[in-house]
Amino acid sequence: MRLIRVFVPDEDQDAVRKVLSEMEVEFLFSEADGRRDGSLAEIPVPTGAVDTVLEHLYDAGLDEETYTVVTDVDRASVPNVEEITDRYVEGPKGGRGASHTEIRERAEDLTPDTATYLAFAIASAIVAVGGLLLDSAIVIVGAMVIAPFAGSTLSASVGAVISDREMVVDSATSQATGLVIAYVGAVVMSVFLQQTGFVQPTLDIGRVGQVSAFGTPNLLTLVIAIAAGFAGALALATDLPVSLAGVAVAAAIVPAAAAAGIGTAWGEPLVVAGGLVLLLMNIVFINLTAYLTLIALGYRSSVIRNVRENAAVSLRTGAYAIVVLLFLVVVALTVLGTYQHLVFEQQANNEVHDVLEDAEYSSLELASVKTEYNDASVFSDEVSVTVTVGRSSGLEYEGLAENLQTEIDARTSRSVHVDVRFVDYQRAATVGDAADGRSAWWHVDEWLARLVESSVAESMPQTVALPTDLVEE
Repeated sequence: MRLIRVFVPDEDQDAVRKVLSEMEVEFLFSEADGRRDGSLAEIPVPTGAVDTVLEHLYDAGLDEETYTVVTDVDRASVPNVEEITDRYVEGPKGGRGASHTEIRERAEDLTPDTATYLAFAIASAIVAVGGLLLDSAIVIVGAMVIAPFAGSTLSASVGAVISDREMVVDSATSQATGLVIAYVGAVVMSVFLQQTGFVQPTLDIGRVGQVSAFGTPNLLTLVIAIAAGFAGALALATDLPVSLAGVAVAAAIVPAAAAAGIGTAWGEPLVVAGGLVLLLMNIVFINLTAYLTLIALGYRSSVIRNVRENAAVSLRTGAYAIVVLLFLVVVALTVLGTYQHLVFEQQANNEVHDVLEDAEYSSLELASVKTEYNDASVFSDEVSVTVTVGRSSGLEYEGLAENLQTEIDARTSRSVHVDVRFVDYQRAATVGDAADGRSAWWHVDEWLARLVESSVAESMPQTVALPTDLVEE
């Protein structure tokens, strides 16, 4: 609940009383001791009805600059609060989500002012670069915590469901600006580390685990983006901690931007392409998932109806159309780039599995299959595939890489370079004799039997010796 306290001059009291009575809103007038003659109106209303009530009062002639205070109410006894909520509060019914006003305020609160937003975008990208090059997941999490992208990313979905076109445009602009700044910051940080010798320029960044993970889109990263959009929208529309939504959104954005910046500094076009596709994929699916989640919670957007009713040729309408067109182009390119790589990755995984199913490789255990981003020969004619297997036999398997390369080439119609990494290990045998399969207790029984037999000849002096095979055990 909210309590509106507004000063009403004497000449406006009749009009204000009439409007509030027509709206069936409870109100109370009290004498105002001020420089002007008038009364102080106290109007308890649901949170989402504040703007609607004030608009009606202003339409009735009340000055918009008049003394007005809106405060939270911990407890209020208002007879028709449910009727007022159903009539004037925009938002999902049934208490499953916040009103339009609340959800707008929450989204705006997540976005700091422009200078702070850009500063945190650069800082998060710099920390993420350090985490990726150090191969440290903890440092990357730190970058996610300070990233400011939650508000700018989720505002577009909120604006779409509450028909706030200005909010949508501001969100799109903030997202584009923040991501460009983060990418540039990552490039500058990577070049600095490279030129100062903190990181060797000859480092194969494709071999760094975290860089490889966030420089290649895959099905798991797609799931992360969808989950981040769902968590963000749910936090905005309910009482969940909104800060958690910020970390979830940053988890899908910051590392990918940092990976693209590292790839640029090291001159690795496939890492750049993979990082950018992953970044755009995350942005697109976070926005779409957040919008669909809000719709599922009961919000209903009137964007299409407003466009149909208010369509007119103007500069503003043209700007909105350009923003929508650019977003659709980004969506199409991102989906295409992600889909073709996911298909390539799945085909490579299947071929690796089929090859290792052969009897000659029965002693090998598959640990992982990592593929570079498949850019459809835009930047490179060859894609690197790294297969990690475990072995305990000590055999060399010299032809394994060639076999994998031949099969993947044939299946994907793509030139690939296959590296096979062997992880040697030893496996301890179970308790027992590895030679004949008999347990140590069998030898104990045998020794005891010999001891009994030797005791029969008591008259013959003997020394009972422990069997050598038992001693060796």
